[in-house]
Amino acid sequence: MLWPRESTGCGETGSPAFPVVLLEVQMHPDPGFHHRLAAQTYRFLQQHPQVEHWAVVVITPHSRLSLGPTQALQLFLRQVAWINLEELSRRIPLDPLLNLLTLPIRPESELAASSQQILASRPDLEQVVLPMLMQRYPELSREEIMVIAGIPHEELRHTRAAQEWLAEGRQEGRQDEAAAMTLRLLNRRCGSLSEATTGQIQALPLEQLEALADALLDFQGPANLATWLAANS
Repeated sequence: MLWPRESTGCGETGSPAFPVVLLEVQMHPDPGFHHRLAAQTYRFLQQHPQVEHWAVVVITPHSRLSLGPTQALQLFLRQVAWINLEELSRRIPLDPLLNLLTLPIRPESELAASSQQILASRPDLEQVVLPMLMQRYPELSREEIMVIAGIPHEELRHTRAAQEWLAEGRQEGRQDEAAAMTLRLLNRRCGSLSEATTGQIQALPLEQLEALADALLDFQGPANLATWLAANS
């Protein structure tokens, strides 16, 4: 779908003083995309003959996306500005708003660093970062998303769900559930755990399991978990 972006300034003839930008976001393969893009663009120009200056911008996740034949549309497609999110994510430093655009395509291992870079300079974007990641991981809770994004740990500790989760270990018969939740978050924070480490955590008594559930919010990687287990075995 094309979204026109038009300046409100007009010249003496009533035509826009600045270019109209037609923005398209295409995240999935579509063999008819190139033809549809050209058709919608020229349809827009037909409906708005007063537009003299225009540009088409297309955002894609990477250059490998199959978007249909190009031979008959070469002249038009050369006028399109393509924004490749995979290439954009490799630029350093990256403006926080541009970095925000890359969150849907970054490997999970990069999400915490990218989210923290965004929020360090633009804390107001937290209300955008979390919904974007929740859409990417619909099966996860808000608290698990906060762990992935590296949201300030004190803020996470004070969410209602986190408090209920930390209290699970105190409830008789809930040790397995608390251990399962702790392991899920550890896998997100520290990467895949070995069978030996998983068994060691599942065998922890309730008090130590509760302590680990709280401590993992400050972990930055598997070394922190190894240190904690060594100190609390």
